Amino acid sequence: MTAFRAAATTRLRLATVALCLLAAPSLASAAAPMATGGLTSQPIGHYEFCKANPTECSIRPRDEGPLSLTPALMRQLKSVNAFVNHSIKPMNDFDIYGKDEVWAYPDQIGAGDCEDYVLEKRRMLAAKGISLSNLLITVVRKPDGEGHAVLSVRTSQGDYILDNLSESVKLWTETPYRFLKRQASEHTGRWVTIRGESAPLVGSVK
Repeated sequence: MTAFRAAATTRLRLATVALCLLAAPSLASAAAPMATGGLTSQPIGHYEFCKANPTECSIRPRDEGPLSLTPALMRQLKSVNAFVNHSIKPMNDFDIYGKDEVWAYPDQIGAGDCEDYVLEKRRMLAAKGISLSNLLITVVRKPDGEGHAVLSVRTSQGDYILDNLSESVKLWTETPYRFLKRQASEHTGRWVTIRGESAPLVGSVK
């Protein structure tokens, strides 16, 4: 009898666990991609960058959907994020160029602010074969209200963020930011809204 009750109790516990798993909320919502809206204006820094680099802003990559997230891809994202974060000296635009809102590759100077880190990470990952449709410059607002730029990487498990303020590569939903606008996946010179917000200028962020 004791053995029978033990077996029955075990079956009841297993059934309860199974029921809880079926009733549990889906984890897919935590990894949902950003919901983008219609076309919006470029950040002023990107507008000036495009004037200086017109070929970079007229690319129309074929959007074949988000990347399949594999362990190899995640290692690649973490490697590039860490390499660029440690290779570029943080310095604001005014100290470098004598004016604000200059988006540029840090080739000659080896220093820059948030958007310069983003441009370099985007360039490195594109050179490794990742489509620009999945490497999107993104404007966010930090908890203190300051504008900031990060790189969004679209994957099958959600949009991951490469950030000069963090060594970690995180899902966008795991960051402290409010997401405002980002590049369109089908045109490197166009931008789309995120959640209907409008973006501030991106100032220097170290």
